Amino acid sequence: MNVLVLGGGGREHAIAWKISRSRDCENLYAMPGNPGTALLGQNIKGSPSDFQAVKSAVLEHGIDMVVVGPEDPLVKGLGDFFAQDKDLEKVLFIGPCSKGAALEGSKDFAKNFMQRHSIPTAAFRSFTSETLKEADDFLSTLKAPYVLKADGLAAGKGVLICQSLEQARVELRNMLGGKFGAAGNTVVIEEFLSGIEVSMFILTDGKDYLILPEAKDYKRIGEGDTGLNTGGMGAVSPVPFVTDEFTQKVRERIIEPTLAGLAEEGIPYKGFIFLGLMNCGGDPYVIEYNVRMGDPETEAVMTRIDSDLLHHLKMCALGRLSEDRIEISPKSALTVVCVSGGYPESYRKGLEVSSNALSLSGGNVNVFHSGTSYSPDGKLVTSGGRVLAITANSSISDCPGCSSAAAGLIEEGRRACYAQVEKIDFEGKYFRRDIGLDIIRYIKG
Repeated sequence: MNVLVLGGGGREHAIAWKISRSRDCENLYAMPGNPGTALLGQNIKGSPSDFQAVKSAVLEHGIDMVVVGPEDPLVKGLGDFFAQDKDLEKVLFIGPCSKGAALEGSKDFAKNFMQRHSIPTAAFRSFTSETLKEADDFLSTLKAPYVLKADGLAAGKGVLICQSLEQARVELRNMLGGKFGAAGNTVVIEEFLSGIEVSMFILTDGKDYLILPEAKDYKRIGEGDTGLNTGGMGAVSPVPFVTDEFTQKVRERIIEPTLAGLAEEGIPYKGFIFLGLMNCGGDPYVIEYNVRMGDPETEAVMTRIDSDLLHHLKMCALGRLSEDRIEISPKSALTVVCVSGGYPESYRKGLEVSSNALSLSGGNVNVFHSGTSYSPDGKLVTSGGRVLAITANSSISDCPGCSSAAAGLIEEGRRACYAQVEKIDFEGKYFRRDIGLDIIRYIKG
């Protein structure tokens, strides 16, 4: 098969890396891709949100399957575009239509969808600038901290957690006043859920589904989960509290009602669903839906799928997932993200990255490119805030002297991952040194 992966970040590099290992992958393309995906196949210039450019690439390269990495083109209707274009209707497409993508594209839609289908989530209400007084009144009924969410897409930064009622009211006005642009024209205010977060992922054809490995990500820029929210500073998989019992609760209370709700509302869905969950005393609650894989969770999750991802994607697109089975590795995965100094606020681009960053992958460690490009003189340079995601896999045989098997896996993953991080150099490089430590403490009690 000729496969086109849309996107150019670490998530897309990881997906492309996994697809490239399939015996059914004949030619692999990425649009726009990055220096990492260029090692696996051919990069194509263009934006995933430029539908005509995507169509031209598909026809020119004889693409059999398109896998969409980012949410923006899905929310804008790329899936509908493929379904309605006679030149593209036979191309296998991984990603929902725009109605399905509204699960991520509109927090208001998603929360009301969960309410309609009795899917456990925090209490909430939605407000606009015209209902500001009602919003203030609703805030006063809640206890601190207060959660404010921009309704639309805000590059992963549209969620604010305010520690005081006064701060919440100020931030509400900032959001409705344009802090996140049009994404904040409607703001969802919801009850704060106390617990431990986990990201779970499914691949679904709208009827049946496969559960992929779960992961815990680290959103704050500072160690100890302090400072500003980011797109993600690291991830760990598996997550110890995601037991068979917890997973069964997620199946019965969240996954299956979600798919039944989509079917009931006439929304076809073939692709990934990311479930941002809160474990509240052993019970799962949905914080948010995403309609694609997470980043940097994907860089950990893909390394723990032992079966053929491309085969799974094909069965999904054909509506035959009921015939499929996924194989999950017993190894752990730990991902550390190296970012540019100043991220997630202002940061410099075009900083030269040590030349060995393209050759560090191998064995149990992979380096996924998130924000890199080539300068006009051929040097590898930074092009985004999150620059590289380093993932290390470990089995218990790697750490035979560890007192706890599960903790030992993470301890070994940390050792291998951070050793590789130290080999990468660019001006202002920053990374969190505490990825996985909270999981080790959880395991050891």
